[in-house]
Amino acid sequence: MSDCRFCGAALQDEFVDLGMSPLANSFLEAGELDAMEPFYPLRALVCGACFLVQLESYESAEHIFSDYAYFSSYSSSWLDHARRYVDMAVERFGLGAQSKVVELASNDGYLLQYFRDRSVPVLGVEPAANVAEVAVAQGIPTTVAFFGVDTARALARDGKADLLLGNNVLAHVPDLNDFVGGMELLLAGEGVITMEFPHLMRLVEDNQFDTIYHEHFSYFSWLTAQRVFAAHGLRLFDVQELQTHGGSLRIFACHEGASHALTERARAMGERERAAGYESLELYRSYAERVRASKREILSCLVELKGQGLRIAGYGAPAKGNTLLNYCAIGRDFLDFTVDRSPHKQGRYLPGTHVPILAVEAIDEQRPDIVFILPWNLREEIMGELERIRDWGGRFLVRAPELGLH
Repeated sequence: MSDCRFCGAALQDEFVDLGMSPLANSFLEAGELDAMEPFYPLRALVCGACFLVQLESYESAEHIFSDYAYFSSYSSSWLDHARRYVDMAVERFGLGAQSKVVELASNDGYLLQYFRDRSVPVLGVEPAANVAEVAVAQGIPTTVAFFGVDTARALARDGKADLLLGNNVLAHVPDLNDFVGGMELLLAGEGVITMEFPHLMRLVEDNQFDTIYHEHFSYFSWLTAQRVFAAHGLRLFDVQELQTHGGSLRIFACHEGASHALTERARAMGERERAAGYESLELYRSYAERVRASKREILSCLVELKGQGLRIAGYGAPAKGNTLLNYCAIGRDFLDFTVDRSPHKQGRYLPGTHVPILAVEAIDEQRPDIVFILPWNLREEIMGELERIRDWGGRFLVRAPELGLH
C-alpha cells in the first residue's frame, strides 16, 4: 500500500480492483501485435482521511501524456459543450480584450478557439507536443509543459489569469498538490478557476467503473475537491452539474479572500454528498461487488448474442472502452472490429484486446447486427449518426447505467 497523493495518509481501503490492464491509450501498430505488451494493476483505493479515490502510480505522466492519441476536436458534442462554456464565461465574468484566459491541458485548441474568435487573449498549456502542434497551427498560442508550481511561476511573469480553466485534467495529475498550488500562483486576485471532472457520485450511482483507467490518477467528490483546493488557499464558491462524460462537475474557485460569494448550489452539493455517505468508508467498500456483477451481466449478454450467430462491432476507441474490454476479457472472440472518427486511431489496434480500429465507413461496408457503443456518454450523438443501421436490422448495445439493446 502507498500513501494518499493529497493528504499523505496511509491507503488501507480498496474501492475496486479491475485486474491487470494496459495503458488505455497505448494503441498498437500491426507490427507490435506479437511483441510483449505491458500490463499494470488497475486498482482504485480510497483514503480514509480525505476520501480521495485514487490509483497507485505505475507509469509517469511524462510517459503517458507526452505523445497522446486523444484529440478533442473529433467529437462534435464536445465542441458544442466548449462553445457554450465560452459564451457563459464571457458573459458571467465580463471577459474581453483586456482579459487573459489560460487553459491547462488545452489539447488541440478545441476550446480556446472560441475565446480567440471573441478577441479574448488566450494561452494554452499542453504537455503533449504532438497535440499542441495542432493547436499552434490553428493560431492558438500554446506552451508545451506539464503544469505545476514551477510552470506557473514562469507563466505568471507575463501576467496572471483572469480565467484559469481545465477540462478533464484534474483527474490526470499525479502530483495533485503541485498542480493545485500552481493554479493559486497563476490566478489573478479576483480571477476565477473552473475545473471540470467526472463526478464520483455519478461513477458510483451509475456504475461507471470503466471511467477508471491509468491516465486517471484521482476521482473526486465535491467534498474532497473542497479539501484539496482549500489546502492551497483556494475556495470553491459555485458548482454546476453537467451531462458530459456520464455526469461531471464544473467547479468554480477563487482565492480565499476574493469577493465571489458562495452559491446555494455549492452549499446544497455538499449536503447531498454528505447525506449520501461520501464521508463514510462503508459506501466505498461496498462498490466492488456491483462491478463484478456488471462484468458477469455484460459477458452473459455477449455470449447470448454470439450464440444467436450475430456479428458485433464496436463504436469508438475511448479509454473507458479499453478498461471495459480488458476487465471483461472481451476481444475478437466477441467484437469483429471497432470504428473511430479519429484518423490518429484508425489502422491501429486496441491495447490488450487487439481489436482492429477501422474508419466509421466500415459499419456500412460490413453491416454488423450489433454496434456496441463503447463511449456510452456519447450514445445519443452516435445513435443519431448511425441511425441507418436499422435499415438492415442492426441494433445498438449500450451500458451505464443499464446494459441494454436499443
